[in-house]
Amino acid sequence: MDKDLEKFDLACTYLKNEQSAAAHSLFTTLAQKEIKNNSYKAGLYLILASECKSKQGKERKEELLEAANFYIKIAKKDANNANYAYQCAARCFLRTGHYDDAMKAFESAQKYTLNVIEEKRPIVVVDDSPAILLRLKSFLQQLGYDDIHTAENGKSAINLVSKLVKLKQNPIILLDMELPDLKGDVIAKTLLKSKPDISIILITADEKSTPRVRDSIGFGSTAFVQKPFSINELKNALDTAKLSEIN
Repeated sequence: MDKDLEKFDLACTYLKNEQSAAAHSLFTTLAQKEIKNNSYKAGLYLILASECKSKQGKERKEELLEAANFYIKIAKKDANNANYAYQCAARCFLRTGHYDDAMKAFESAQKYTLNVIEEKRPIVVVDDSPAILLRLKSFLQQLGYDDIHTAENGKSAINLVSKLVKLKQNPIILLDMELPDLKGDVIAKTLLKSKPDISIILITADEKSTPRVRDSIGFGSTAFVQKPFSINELKNALDTAKLSEIN
């Protein structure tokens, strides 16, 4: 087995066994080597190193920002894969709260998008209020989305999203935080563990600064809409969700 592959396998074992400091050291070493080679693997290793920091209860911005800046550097050198690199950078910036930098990277990615007809992604709306479901469906249809699925509880939502993912679809989830069977933050973490790049927009009456909303966003949820919301606020959240798309 290749020595770097052995190190990667060992680092993953450390991470799985909650030996986060040891895993962080190995992922960082691997990242620095791949940075010198201008390899996309460097970004992945830095993101994994940031996850190690998170598991230690430490701030993970340093590794994510380094990954973002690395992807920007690569994008400028590799026009054929610039769309992918800029979107990776945008996602890293988004995770650290650098929203202006994330938008700039996303806008740069669009310059390298192929001229094809945009296909709207399926939307899964999860809310136990019939009135909210109708309001969201109306807004979504006005915004041009017609592949809309609904679920009124957490278990149904998880099953529905799992089926769509198995069909190779990439849904955007509009997720209410208060459901009768499972809390929204629990659903979000469940979905993100099975598909880390899935786009989740939290819908709640809570402030963004509340612990469970902040934790869900930190874990990987893409955007946030506070009730009551307007069609423009929903559109802005959907636009933000595009930042998580990796073509």
